[in-house]
Amino acid sequence: MPVEVVPYSADWPGQFDRVAADLRAAVAHVPSAAVEHVGSTSVPGLAAKPVLDIDVIVEPEDAPAATAALESIGYVHRGDLGVTGREAFTAPDDQPRRHVYVCLRDTLNVRNHLAVRDVLRARPDLRDEYAAVKLSLAADPGMDIDTYIARKSAVLQEVLAASDLTEEERLQILRLNDPDGGAPGR
Repeated sequence: MPVEVVPYSADWPGQFDRVAADLRAAVAHVPSAAVEHVGSTSVPGLAAKPVLDIDVIVEPEDAPAATAALESIGYVHRGDLGVTGREAFTAPDDQPRRHVYVCLRDTLNVRNHLAVRDVLRARPDLRDEYAAVKLSLAADPGMDIDTYIARKSAVLQEVLAASDLTEEERLQILRLNDPDGGAPGR
């Protein structure tokens, strides 16, 4: 299945606001819950896959309550899908298309999401460089999602170098996104 990347849409913030209002109402009784728009659709001006990424960030002790709250409004719990500290959900509808996760506060996964978003919002030069890479990769009709993620890794490492993540943390993210480390043929 080809990777679709589209120009930034001014509709994305409003779509997030509508979904976030429902999520915030559902987790209102969860003391630590914060709903964050992450991923490329959260960065004004950035080309992106047209799917919102939303993290419901909680303290570990609140994860079961947050999971139950999302299930109570029709989200289907899919497990961690191989990412420790993150529970994935299928939305009850596809308007808008979205990925919703319950994430444990301060995990590297959450810190990565927030760092990428915040750096790209603050640095138009890195945002534009990242967009160019994404659009170039998506223009290849044979591009699969795993190769797409791996080939974005170099520019993402530049973005993360401008964050407060340590070198070791950036290396962990690189290994997760590009297990072959940029080996030939990737």
